[in-house]
Amino acid sequence: MELITPEFGLFFWQTIVFLVLLFLMAKFAWKPILNSIRNREQSINDALASAENARKEMQNLKADNDKLLKEARAERDAILKEARELKEKTIADASEEAKAKADKIVADAKRSIELEKQSAMAELKNQVAELSVEIAEKVVRKELSDKEEQHRMIEKILGDAKLN
Repeated sequence: MELITPEFGLFFWQTIVFLVLLFLMAKFAWKPILNSIRNREQSINDALASAENARKEMQNLKADNDKLLKEARAERDAILKEARELKEKTIADASEEAKAKADKIVADAKRSIELEKQSAMAELKNQVAELSVEIAEKVVRKELSDKEEQHRMIEKILGDAKLN
C-alpha cells in the first residue's frame, strides 16, 4: 500500500487557496466577528455592572426602608407618648376643675346657709321683739286694771325668764 503523497502543484494551490481564504477572512470576517465578540463581551459586562448596581441600589433601598421604618416607629411612639401625656393632663385638669367647682359650690352653699341662718335669726329676733312688745302691752294693760294681778304676772314672767 502506498501512501498518498501530494504533489507539489496540489500543495502549492492548496496553500494559495488557504492564504487567500485566510486573507479574506482576516479582511472581511475576523474584524466583524471580533467586533461582535467584543460587543457581546461589553454588553455582558454592562449587564453584570448593571445587575451589581441594581443589587447595591436594592441594598440602599432596603437600608432606607429600614431607616424609614425605624423613624416611623419612633414617631409613632412619640405620638402615643404625647397622646398619653395629653390624656393624663386633660384628666388632671378636668379633676382640678371639678374639684374647684365642687369647692365653689360648697362655699356658695355655706354662704347661702349662713345668709339663711342670719335671716332666720333676724326673723326670730323680730318675733321675740314682737312677743316682748305684746307681753309689755299686756302687762301695761293689766297694770292699769289691777295692781295685784300685775305683781303676780311680773313674778310669773320673772319665774319663766329664770327657767330659760
